[in-house]
Amino acid sequence: MLKNPFIKNSVTNQYQTLINQINALENNLKTLTDTDLRNKTFQLKNQYQEKRNLDSLIAEAFAITREASFRTLGLRHFDVQLIGGLVLNSGKISEMRTGEGKTLVATLPAYLNALTNKGVHVVTVNDYLASRDQISMGQIYRFLGLDTGLIQEDMSFLERQQNYRADITYVTNNEVAFDYLRDNMASNLNQVVLPPFNYCIVDEVDSIFIDEAQVPLIISQAVETCIDKYIVAAEVAEYLEVNVHFKVDEKNRNIILTEQGTAQIEKILQVEDLYNLNDPWIPYILSAIKATALFFKNVHYIVQNNQIVIVDEFTGRIMPDRRWNEGLHQAVEAKEGVPIRQNTETAASITYQNFFLLYPKLSGMTGT
Repeated sequence: MLKNPFIKNSVTNQYQTLINQINALENNLKTLTDTDLRNKTFQLKNQYQEKRNLDSLIAEAFAITREASFRTLGLRHFDVQLIGGLVLNSGKISEMRTGEGKTLVATLPAYLNALTNKGVHVVTVNDYLASRDQISMGQIYRFLGLDTGLIQEDMSFLERQQNYRADITYVTNNEVAFDYLRDNMASNLNQVVLPPFNYCIVDEVDSIFIDEAQVPLIISQAVETCIDKYIVAAEVAEYLEVNVHFKVDEKNRNIILTEQGTAQIEKILQVEDLYNLNDPWIPYILSAIKATALFFKNVHYIVQNNQIVIVDEFTGRIMPDRRWNEGLHQAVEAKEGVPIRQNTETAASITYQNFFLLYPKLSGMTGT
C-alpha cells in the first residue's frame, strides 16, 4: 500500500514554527556566561508565576536546555530531538529508535515543566536506569539551578520524602506506585512522601502501559490464620473422590460439593454443619480440594526452600513475591507439608493504568 507523502512530515510541520523559534535563540544564548544562562531559569520561573502559562516559555526553555546540555555534556539536541521533546510536552507518546537519545530528549519537557515548582517525575523500569539517567542528565538541571532527586528501593522514608521534593525526580514505576499506595494508608500528612502530582514522563511506556497495565499492585497485611484447620482440611481432602464427593469446574477453577460429599466431610470432622458461622469449615475444605484437584506441583507451583513458589502459566517463570489469596496458598502449603504462613488481606491496591492517570499531565517514550 502506498503511503500518503503529505502525511509523512505532519508532526514536523506541526512543530516547525516552535523549532524555528528555538533555533533562532541559539546564537544569542551562546554569548551568555554560565551564570547568566543559569539566571535565565529564575527569569522564566518569574514569568510563569506572573502568567501561569507554560506555552509562552516553550521556545526559550528548550533553547536554554539545549545550550546547557552542550556546555555540560557536549551534547546538542538535534531538531528531531526537539520534536520529540515537543511531543512529550504535549502529553503524547514519542517513539524513538535505539540511539536517538530518548534520555536526552526527556530533559527538554522536564526542564520546562519544572519551572512551575510543582515537580516532575521521570519514570524508568529499573533502579539502574533511574540512577544512570539522574547522574548524567542531572548535570544539565543542576547547571541551570534546578535540583534532582532519585528514588531507590533501599531508601528510607526521610530519603524518599526529600528526593520527591526535588524539581525533577527519577524513579521506577514500581517504587512510585507503591509509595502512592503507602501514602494512602498513612494516618496523617507527616507520613506521606509524595507531593501532589504534576507532570510525568514514562520511559518504556509500551511495557508499562500495555504489558503491565492491568497487573494489580497490592499491599497486603497479615490476618489471623487458623493453621490447624488448613492441616486437617488437607487430610480430609485425601479421602474424597471427584464426581462422587465433589465436582470440578475447570474453566472457572471452582469446586462444587455434592450432598454425599458434604455428609462425608461432616462425618469425618464430626461436625453438624460445615457452614456454621461460629465455626466455619467450608472455606478450608474448598481450598484444600482446589489445592488437590486443580493445582499441581511443577505445573502451577514448585517447592523451593521449603516454600510454595507460584509459576506463571504464560511465561513459565517463577514468581516468588506472589501468593494466592482466599486461603488457597495456605491450602497448597498444607498439601505439600511445608510451613504454613499467615494469611493476608489486601490493604491497598491499584493498577499501573489507573495510577498514572492520576497525573494531570502525562507523556511517554518508547523505542518500539
